[in-house]
Amino acid sequence: MGSVIEWMPSGAKIAAVCDRKTDSECPSIVFFERNGLERSSFSINEQMDSTIDILRWNCTSDLLAAIVKCEKHDAVKIWLFSNNHWYLKHEIRYSKKDGVKFMWDPTKPMQLICWTLGGHITLYNFIWNTAVTENSISLVVDDSKIFVTPLALSLTPPPMYLFNLKFPSAVREISLYSKNTKNCLAAFLSDGCLCVVELPTVDTWDELEGKQFIVEASISESVFGSVVHLIWLDSHILLAVSRYGFDHYLSRISSNEDGILGFYLQEIELSCSEDHVPGLLTCSGWHAKISHQNSLEGQVIGIAPNPTKRCSAYIQFDGGKISEYTSRIGALKHNDLSFSSSCPWMSVVSVADGGSLKPLLFGLNDIGRLSVGGRILCSNCSSFSLYSNLADQVITHLILATKQDLLYIVGINDILNGKLEMYEDFIHIGNRRREEIKTFINIWERSAKIVGVLHGDEAAVILQTTRGNMECICPRKLVMASIINALVQERFRDALLMVRRHRIDFSVMVDHCGWQAFLQSAAEFVRQVNNLSHITEFVCAIKNENVTEGLYGDIISLPRSKDIKVLKARDPKGLDVNNKVSSVLLAIRKALEEQLPESPARELCILTTLARSDPPLLEEALVRIKVTREMELSSSNDPKRRSYPSAEEALKHLLWLSDSEAVFEAALGLYDLNLAAMVALNSQRDPKEFLPFLQELERMPDLLMRYNIDLRLCRYVNALKHIVSAGDAHYDDFMNLMKKNPQLFSLGLRLINDPAKRKQVLEAWGDHLSEEKCFEDAATTYLCCFSLEKALKSYRACGNWSGVLTVAGLLEMGKDEVMKLAHELSEELQALGKPGEAAKIALEYCGDVNEGINLLISARDWEEALRVAFLHRREDLILEVKNASLECASMLIGEYEESLEKVGKYLARYLAVRQRRLLLAAKLQAEERSMSDLDDDTASEASSNFSGMSAYTTRYDSTRHIALDP
Repeated sequence: MGSVIEWMPSGAKIAAVCDRKTDSECPSIVFFERNGLERSSFSINEQMDSTIDILRWNCTSDLLAAIVKCEKHDAVKIWLFSNNHWYLKHEIRYSKKDGVKFMWDPTKPMQLICWTLGGHITLYNFIWNTAVTENSISLVVDDSKIFVTPLALSLTPPPMYLFNLKFPSAVREISLYSKNTKNCLAAFLSDGCLCVVELPTVDTWDELEGKQFIVEASISESVFGSVVHLIWLDSHILLAVSRYGFDHYLSRISSNEDGILGFYLQEIELSCSEDHVPGLLTCSGWHAKISHQNSLEGQVIGIAPNPTKRCSAYIQFDGGKISEYTSRIGALKHNDLSFSSSCPWMSVVSVADGGSLKPLLFGLNDIGRLSVGGRILCSNCSSFSLYSNLADQVITHLILATKQDLLYIVGINDILNGKLEMYEDFIHIGNRRREEIKTFINIWERSAKIVGVLHGDEAAVILQTTRGNMECICPRKLVMASIINALVQERFRDALLMVRRHRIDFSVMVDHCGWQAFLQSAAEFVRQVNNLSHITEFVCAIKNENVTEGLYGDIISLPRSKDIKVLKARDPKGLDVNNKVSSVLLAIRKALEEQLPESPARELCILTTLARSDPPLLEEALVRIKVTREMELSSSNDPKRRSYPSAEEALKHLLWLSDSEAVFEAALGLYDLNLAAMVALNSQRDPKEFLPFLQELERMPDLLMRYNIDLRLCRYVNALKHIVSAGDAHYDDFMNLMKKNPQLFSLGLRLINDPAKRKQVLEAWGDHLSEEKCFEDAATTYLCCFSLEKALKSYRACGNWSGVLTVAGLLEMGKDEVMKLAHELSEELQALGKPGEAAKIALEYCGDVNEGINLLISARDWEEALRVAFLHRREDLILEVKNASLECASMLIGEYEESLEKVGKYLARYLAVRQRRLLLAAKLQAEERSMSDLDDDTASEASSNFSGMSAYTTRYDSTRHIALDP
C-alpha cells in the first residue's frame, strides 16, 4: 500500500493507491470502509512502472481525480462510480516537465483547477453530456473504450453493452452521425489522435453482440490541437473547436509545429480508403485533413449542427451569444436568437411552422433555466430531450424534467403559439381543485434525468437514476400523438399494434377524424391489419362514446385534414350515421367479405360483428349458423364446408359474446325449434326447462306455433297477423290480443274485411278510447260503427255540446227531449265555466233571451250581449248591459292600481336583497385569496451518469497571475 490516501468528503470511503509491481501489474486504487475493511478496487490500466501522485475527491464525493505519472507524460484522470463500476471519464495529458498539480473547487463539484510549474493555470468546467443519438444509440465512455447499445432493441444499463470499441488511448470527445441508414462515430483521444468508425445499420447489430472492435487512428498530416467540442456537419465533414498553446501537452505540440495560438474553429474532411462491407464495422483506413481553420475571439460554450441547412452549425460563445457557421464559406454570422446566459446544454432541431421548416434553439444553463428561441421557457428544469413522431425527424414535442421531479410533455406548436398557460410555469401547485387536469408525470425516484427518447411509434422516454439504472416510460401524450400520426398517414396496422401494446381504447382509431370518415377506410384497415384475432379484438371494443372528446380530450389535439369529408347525411350504401357502432361494424363486415379469403376464423369474426352491433343482429348471425348446420346435415362433400367452422363451434362463439337468453329468443324468432333446442343445449340450460315448451310448440299447427312464439317474444304485430291467418275459430283470440294491445286496432281493421267484424273492432276500439278518457276520438270511432248512444255519451263527457245535439238529431229525439237536453247542457257548461257557450244554447235552443243576456254578461262578451239586446229591442236589457260593463271597468282599474303598488314594493325588496348578496360574495372571495398560498417545492439537482464528460475551459494567462520562475 502506497502513501497516497484520500478520505471521501462524505466520510463513507477511503481511497488509497496500491502498488502491484510484485504481481507484474499496474497500480490500482483501493477503497476501504471507515473500519479498515477493503470495499472495492479498480486498475488504472497503465504501464506497470506508472505511479499515482495525488488523489482528490470532489466536494460531492462522486468524482475521483488523480495524477498518473507515465513514462512520457503526466495525466490528470477523472473517474466516476456508477452502477457498481468505475468509469474513466476524462484524461488530460501534460508533459513531464510541466509538473502539473490540481485541486477541485471546494464548492463547485464540476470545476477542476490545474496549474503547472510554468505558472499557467487552467480552470475546467465539466458538464455531463448525454450521448444518446436520434436513433436511440447510446454511447458510454470508459477510458479507451466506448460501450455501444441500441436502446431501441434493448434497454441495457451501463456498464453492460451490446458491443464495444477499443481505441489506442483514452477517449476525450465523441460525436455520432446518424442519418438514414448511415451511422458514423468520431472520437478525439487524449493523445491527440482522431478516430473514425462507420457502423452498420442497426437491424444487423444482433450479430455484433459481445464483440470488441479495435479502432485505428486516422491518418493525418495535420495536428488537431486539444479538441474541446466536436460535431458532424455531414457524413464526411467534422467541425471541431480546438485549443492551441497555453503550455498544454497537446496544444504545445501543435503550436510548435504550426506556430498558432488560441482557440480555433476547424473543419475536418474525412475519406476512407477501404470499402464499407454491409454488416461490418469500418475501423481503419480513414484519412483526415483540416480544410478550413478560423480563429475564435471568445470562449466557445457549445456547438450544434443546423438540421435545416446542410453543412451548417450554430456556435454558442460565452454569455449565450449565438453565431451561425456555414461550411466552405467559413464565416461566422451573428444570430438574433441568443440566450440570456451561457447554456452548456444546447440543441438545435427542425420544427414545422406554417408549412415550412425552421431551426429552433434550446439551451439549458447550470441553474436550470431552459431557453427556447431566445426566451426563457422554464426556470426549474433539470434535463430535457426532444421527440419526433415523423419520419423526417421534425420535432413535435419537448420532454423536460423539473427539479420537483415532474415530467412534462410539451407540444412544439404550444411553444411556437405561446399556449403554455396549462403548464402553470412548470411548477406544481398543491391545489386539490387543479388535480383533475394533470399535465405532468411524477418521476418515481428523486433526481432522475432524461437521457434520451425513442422516436416515432416507440414513443418512449428513457430516464436514468443517480444509481445508474435506466427506466423506460411511455407517456400517454406521446403515445396518443404517435397513434394519431399513424392514423393520419393511414398506417392502420401500426396504429392498431400501438393501441394494443399501450392498452389504449380502440375507439380512438374510429374517432380520430370522425367515425363517418373511417367508414371510407374500413376496407384498407382490414387489408392492412390482416389479422382476424386483432380485428375481432377491435370489433369487441368499439363503443358509441367519442373518446377523443371525453377520455383523451385533454391530451390530444386532432388534425383535421382538408381532404377528409365527414358525412352528415345517410351514406349512399345505407349506413345510419346516427348509430356509430352498427355503421362501423357493417363496414368492417363488408370489408372482411371482400378483402379476406373464406376461412373459419373469418366466419367467427363476422359473427362477432353481428353480435356486437347495436342492437345485436342475433337473428342474422343464427341464419348463418343455420346454413352451416344444413350443410353438415346434407352430408355433401362440398369443399366450401372447410371454409366455415362447425355449427356447434360457431354457436358457442356467439353464446360467448351474447346473452344466452337473447340468443335463445332470437332462435325462437326464426321459428326453427331444432335451432332453438341446439342453442338451449349449448347454453347449459336444464332440459326440463325448455323441452316441454318446445314439444308443446311442435304439436301445434304452424300458424298457432308462430302465434305463441310471437306472444312470448312480445312481437304482437306478427302475432296478430298469424292469428288472423289461423281462421275464424280463433277470432276471440284476435279480439283479446287487440284489447290487450290497443296499438294493434288500426292493423286489425286492415286485416279484417267482414263488415260485422269491423264494426265489433271499431266498437272495441271506441271502448278503449273512452277508458283512456279520449272522449272526442271515442265519439268519432263510435260514429264510424253507428253506435250513436255511446257517441252521445262520449261527446257529452268531453263537453262538445254541438256534437251532442248533432247526435240527438241523428237519434230523432222529440222537441221536449231536445229542450230538456239543452237545459241540462247549459247548466253543465255554466258549471264548467263556459258561460258564453251556455248563452248560445239558451238563445238558440231554449229561446230564453233574459237568461242568454245574463250569461253573456257573465262571460263579459259585451258586444254580443248588446247585439242580442238590440235584436230583440229590449231597452231594459240594453241598460243592464251598460251598467254591468261600467261596473266591470271600475273593478279592473282598481285591481290594476293595487297590483302596480305591489310590484313597486317587490322591486325595492329585490334590489336590497341583491345588494346584500353581492357584498357577501365579495367578502368570501377576499378571504379565500388571503388563505391561498403557493406550495413551491424544490428538488436538489444531481448529475446524470450515463455518458461521456465534456469540458469547456477558461484560461488564466501567466501575465495576470504569479508565475513561478526557474
